[in-house]
Amino acid sequence: MSRINRVVILVLDSAGVGELPDAERYGDVGSSTLPHAAHAMGGFRVPRLEALGLGRIAAIEGVRPLPAPQGAFGRLAERSAGKDSTTGHWELMGVIVDRPFPTYPHAFPPDLIAAFERAIGTRTLGNEVASGTEIIARLGPQHQRTGYPIVYTSADSVFQVAAHEDVIPPQRLYEICLAARRLLTGPHAVSRVIARPFVGSPGAYTRTDRRRDFSLPPTARTVLDAATAQGLEVVGIGKIPDLFAGRGVTRGVHTHDDLDGVAQTAAAMAVVARGIIFTNLVDLDSKYGHRNDPAGYAHDLEAIDAALPQVRDRLRPDDLLVITADHGNDPTTGSTDHSREYVPALFAGPAVRSGVDLGVRPTFADVGATVAEALDVLWQGPGTSMLPLIMK
Repeated sequence: MSRINRVVILVLDSAGVGELPDAERYGDVGSSTLPHAAHAMGGFRVPRLEALGLGRIAAIEGVRPLPAPQGAFGRLAERSAGKDSTTGHWELMGVIVDRPFPTYPHAFPPDLIAAFERAIGTRTLGNEVASGTEIIARLGPQHQRTGYPIVYTSADSVFQVAAHEDVIPPQRLYEICLAARRLLTGPHAVSRVIARPFVGSPGAYTRTDRRRDFSLPPTARTVLDAATAQGLEVVGIGKIPDLFAGRGVTRGVHTHDDLDGVAQTAAAMAVVARGIIFTNLVDLDSKYGHRNDPAGYAHDLEAIDAALPQVRDRLRPDDLLVITADHGNDPTTGSTDHSREYVPALFAGPAVRSGVDLGVRPTFADVGATVAEALDVLWQGPGTSMLPLIMK
């Protein structure tokens, strides 16, 4: 029996640490999310992540490369085709995506939009490649006059539907998105349909925290599936349940922002005796990476770092803490989309050896394999466990 009974995973959404060798294929040459955001702001102040070895993974201004970090550290390379949240999270839990999900650089085909409008019984606005905040600002007044939902996409494989909460209540917006999810199969099997509710008045719209993601179900068995099959509890916090279409998750917890995500993780640690607590901290990506806001990115990462003791101080002797990411989203480049980057892997806990350099791992799936071995979960999927390297 493993000495680990509980694994806590924190995904710093978009916290990439440098371009992958194939970044050119994705238009991401030169992307380096954490290093560039830190440089733009004169350095990060993240002493807790620094203590775990973040400065040993990449040269990040303000983050010292400590000679003897408290945890184990390394970089993960993405083996899957793509650079979106679904692909990254699936690979972390042992599913390699061989072909990227479809994208729509010229918006969705008219026949697809026509089928969607028939399914929901109303016309739509937009059908553009756009920034969410920009298209809401531009089309929000027309949406409020007509009641038609706003449809848009990005460089990622997403079908996004925005609506003012006073015009289309969130529950109805979710129903509309489910109608889109049912249509988007086969060659149009986009990674995620995203509900984007907003409030406010023209010139002052704001998106609310009632966003929901409707993902495809994983195309193969995940470590989460394997864990729940063995009776373990898996708590998904933030958008984790959405990214796995609810599969392999015994309980989902909605969050309002990244600090709430950390707090909800700590709360779950008070009640989950054995299993996985899996948290996505999305604001780094959705609020700051996509909006090319390095100042906001730095502030949010520093706030997450300051909140980490809520989790760190609750670690039991039989706990394993994993801090990683799912892709990059460099807020200093001309692009507002995800970037193809290495991601950090930090391991901590009373049972973890200090100062272990894990180097560059060939796949995110090494995290899932490590989680499976730590919890004695039968796993024969992709990935190589790092547990023998990190355990005392």
